[in-house]
Amino acid sequence: MKDMVLPEAPVYDELRKLAAERILILDGAMGTMIQTLGLSEEDYSGGGHIHGPSCRHHHTDHPQKGNNDLLVLTKPDAIEDIHYQFAMAGADILETNTFSGTTIAQADYGLEDAIHDLSVAGAQVARRAAERAQAADGKRRFVAGAVGPTNRTASISPDVNDPGFRAVTFDQLRRAYGQQIDGLIEGGADIILIETIFDTLNAKAAIFAANEAFEKIGHRLPLMISGTITDASGRTLSGQTPTAFWHSVAHARPFTVGLNCALGAEAMRPHIAEIAGVADTFTCAYPNAGLPNAFGGYDETPEQTAAQVGGFARDGLVNVVGGCCGTTPDHIRAIAEAVAPFAPRKVPA
Repeated sequence: MKDMVLPEAPVYDELRKLAAERILILDGAMGTMIQTLGLSEEDYSGGGHIHGPSCRHHHTDHPQKGNNDLLVLTKPDAIEDIHYQFAMAGADILETNTFSGTTIAQADYGLEDAIHDLSVAGAQVARRAAERAQAADGKRRFVAGAVGPTNRTASISPDVNDPGFRAVTFDQLRRAYGQQIDGLIEGGADIILIETIFDTLNAKAAIFAANEAFEKIGHRLPLMISGTITDASGRTLSGQTPTAFWHSVAHARPFTVGLNCALGAEAMRPHIAEIAGVADTFTCAYPNAGLPNAFGGYDETPEQTAAQVGGFARDGLVNVVGGCCGTTPDHIRAIAEAVAPFAPRKVPA
């Protein structure tokens, strides 16, 4: 492929040097923090007229409460403050608030035309927080453009009566991801993070789109690729084991590969250990704060989560760690302290 001859962005060397010296820290859950703000429909919607960097967007027929990505346009200061809290808690890498920032996912809210603005603004908000934090303590932070899985799967039929049916095609995913990734790069993302992968075919479309975006700018940004194990079977929703998942995405030469979401650290451990045993690149793990309770909340304390993630580090399984659903700045601070005494995993030849 053409991307084989593209030079790497300078940030690659900086990240590799840091990752060889210590375990890097990813941030925690944006959604958990947004929930604590108690925002109203008016807060989300901006009064029905959303002002983006390039144009205004109208959504009068669609309620927006719960559309967290939209807050980078309607409540950017609140999102920047959350990023800043995670940075000051010890995060080296801040994920943009763009998990659902594709035309496919935003169709539920009637905001397909806002994707470019959501992506650019999402990266810009995280960048402002990173620079504020660096001004406060002198420590460099990196912005990872978060690319979520969408709410459709390319490998599995949503209709039990028609196994051959697909709700989305590879090319539709590629185009949707490409639009998002172009915006994230324009907004200043250092890294592209393809995360919470339940269907590896979706991830392949995102990887393809990222390579197309890199060709446009003339260099490669680091790729972080993170799958999710959905149940006790130890497989992704589309049926792959961690080892099979790695071999399916290894061609992308990712900066990190790993797992996030779905499971708490205790249940994730054997699966991240499996990836650590086969991947010839850095590994990343950011589990939930335990499993959700009956009300959809997460009960694991920062100390409990940190003790388990610290075990990943002690046993040489990880190079990057952080938190997913339910994890707060207190969780990230505790995780950073727990892994600090341990050397990062040595990447096998």
